[in-house]
Amino acid sequence: MIDWKAARAEPDAWRAALARKGPADDFDALLEADQTRRSLLAQVEPLRAKTKLKGKPTPEQLEEMRALKTELQRHEAELEQAEARFKELLDRIPNPPDASAPDGFTDEDAEEIRRVGEPPGFAFGPRDHLELGQIDMERGAKVSGSRFAYRLGETALLELALYRFALDRLNAKGFVPVLPPVLVREAAMYGTGFLPTDEVNIYRIERDELYLTGTSEVALAAMHMGEELDPAELPLRYAGYSTCFRREAGAAGKDTRGMFRVHQFDKVEMFVFCLPDGSRDEHEHLLAVEEELVRELGIPYRVVNIAAGDLGASAAKKYDIEAWFPSQGRYREITSTSNTTDYQARRLDVRHRNERGLEPVHTLNGTAVTARLMLAILENFQDESGSYAVPDVLEQFGARGRVRA
Repeated sequence: MIDWKAARAEPDAWRAALARKGPADDFDALLEADQTRRSLLAQVEPLRAKTKLKGKPTPEQLEEMRALKTELQRHEAELEQAEARFKELLDRIPNPPDASAPDGFTDEDAEEIRRVGEPPGFAFGPRDHLELGQIDMERGAKVSGSRFAYRLGETALLELALYRFALDRLNAKGFVPVLPPVLVREAAMYGTGFLPTDEVNIYRIERDELYLTGTSEVALAAMHMGEELDPAELPLRYAGYSTCFRREAGAAGKDTRGMFRVHQFDKVEMFVFCLPDGSRDEHEHLLAVEEELVRELGIPYRVVNIAAGDLGASAAKKYDIEAWFPSQGRYREITSTSNTTDYQARRLDVRHRNERGLEPVHTLNGTAVTARLMLAILENFQDESGSYAVPDVLEQFGARGRVRA
């Protein structure tokens, strides 16, 4: 959640920043709700004080006390409603965007930072990943519905090699490998900012009151929920591998062919807890790690700075890496990294102690690898015969060299 004391002290600045993400109506409603609850609190506290008498009360005092308690109960009920309204609105206010995030509300408003590598020039019509890999969407749909996939044989080994490759490289850089749970309680979803704003995209197991996570970011962030972290041990850097689940609500008609946008996928995710004054540098570090992985695999890509209005609720700034997909003739997102500043830490109550007392840490996340990178390999390293080359670095992790579709 946002730093409400800071927002209340400078409402105009916060309103202007939040307006870059979308309408600031909720923020104005929050200001009004705060004023209402504070006004009611000013009425309740004196009444509470009056109901506390020293010694044995007289009959007159008892009569007065009954009247006071009736009035107090009425005001406390109003205060409870006002507090609930305030919390409901506070939960929905997103993290304001960083000043360096460009204006805009769509992916077309993202600012391109750089391009690395030359897209391959094919003298033939490039095939897409379904034509090149052993990917069975039809049987996936038969068993589970649309947007589910089977990966078989060498394609399955290639995908698994990518995850092992990413974990190996991250471990060497000091990230602690983690196999986190994929079912979490509501507190974890709320704490990371996916509830209540992104509820439509989350699978819920109602009988057990658990949620399937759409990224291991959720379990990694919640791992230190309610804890005080030692500043001397920060930053804490984790690399989580897990299966992820997303309903993809609102994706009707988008990427309907193949497994570019599916309901179930696997991912290696980086997550960092750090001191507030180090989160900007940490964000650049996560981006550098992501780029290094893509460069080592030889995939042409570009880096974009995501527009303020296209950021998720918890992100103050986000970079995407987009790989070149020959079959589409364009760059598509394969990884992202976000600085969520103190937004998640406030909701999860993850703090550190400094000269001012206990304060929230900062958290960041970044994708290392998903299956989309495998799709990019299939397409960028194909030849006219329909076979594809596998980057040499992946062979040590079980992927096979040149493979014919």
